[in-house]
Amino acid sequence: MTGPAHRASQARPKITLERAYPAAIDRVWELWTTRDGIESWWGPEGFEVEVRRLDLRPGGELLYAMRAVGPDQIEFMNKAGMPLLDEHRVLYMQVEPPRRLVYKGVADFIPGVKPYEVETTVELEQVAEGTRLVVTFEAMHDEHWTRLAVMGKEMELDKLGRLLEAGGADIRKHPGAHR
Repeated sequence: MTGPAHRASQARPKITLERAYPAAIDRVWELWTTRDGIESWWGPEGFEVEVRRLDLRPGGELLYAMRAVGPDQIEFMNKAGMPLLDEHRVLYMQVEPPRRLVYKGVADFIPGVKPYEVETTVELEQVAEGTRLVVTFEAMHDEHWTRLAVMGKEMELDKLGRLLEAGGADIRKHPGAHR
């Protein structure tokens, strides 16, 4: 076997992103583990997310739809031959409130590439400044898609940071949230 599908099936390097947020660990956990929380920040800039099902327990799943809504994102998706609306499934492997989530998703949206799993670990730690967040995830099947994945995760974490810095008093009323 050669090509992207072969590389995707091999052990892939891990990527780690770290942030510190001026918020209590319970607040950050809530934004990672509730429908309203996830919908308020999940997804890169120019995309909206709608949670369809959330069963937060080991063996439970998160089903969500992600829709391109920004003009640049719509153009990118169209040029890449990708749908503007795509449904995703995350399977929770570990759920340890309020400190750790481990989940697997399937990269099944890349034209010409056989679907493969991507594992992500989210670790939270209460620190003097608020909450330290460490997200570790597997690289994608090639360097180009890995760069895109890193950019997307960084955008998500930046959106989460803006929400927390704004106080995020009521996530259902936050401008990033949608129904």
